[in-house]
Amino acid sequence: MTPRGRQGGGRTSRAQERGVIVLAGEDQNDCEILAALIRAHQPDVDATAKLVRINDPVRLRKKTGPDLAAAVKALAGKARAKARQQRAELLGFVVHEDLDGYTDAQYDQVRKTLADEFTRQCQEFRTALALAAWESEGWLLLFPDAFPYVRPRWKVPGRLLDRDTGRLKDAKEELKRGLGSPVFRESDGPAVAREALKHRLIPSPRGSNRSYEDFVDELTAWT
Repeated sequence: MTPRGRQGGGRTSRAQERGVIVLAGEDQNDCEILAALIRAHQPDVDATAKLVRINDPVRLRKKTGPDLAAAVKALAGKARAKARQQRAELLGFVVHEDLDGYTDAQYDQVRKTLADEFTRQCQEFRTALALAAWESEGWLLLFPDAFPYVRPRWKVPGRLLDRDTGRLKDAKEELKRGLGSPVFRESDGPAVAREALKHRLIPSPRGSNRSYEDFVDELTAWT
């Protein structure tokens, strides 16, 4: 197994090997959103690797030192165990957490701290951190044309289009207020992501969000 690294360096694509990619997030909705994003940016996944989820909620952003090391050790151990359960090689581990903050200096510090710890403990497989600012709904706003495919009456208001959604506080509430009827629910997020994948919207986001771009950079470095 080639050790994890940010750059592919000409190595054989991980997606070309049979195995599993393990997802961990705050809940099932987040993991389903992750699955759509992974399939968009790693298009060989469906044919070569199974996506599986561990149920443990991710609560890392406020941890440092020994507490963080112990939490990452537990999550990575669950990922390895899931791969053994599936009788497959662990090709990658994708971890999601909403940061409830902007893409600012605090975001930079949290991401570096977590990334360093995962790199230290996960030498034998790839990882990607989906540290959403403020939350995964801010990422969904990068694909506004997906919303009407879920609910025909939904339309993302102009004030939320083509902007830095990493600087938008509480995108979920913005969607609840702005989309119209029926009111957006957190459980609608996976359907929006799936429609964005289905209609090939994900590779071309409208607007920007550095937390999303950081995640995609790590994910696409797997190949």
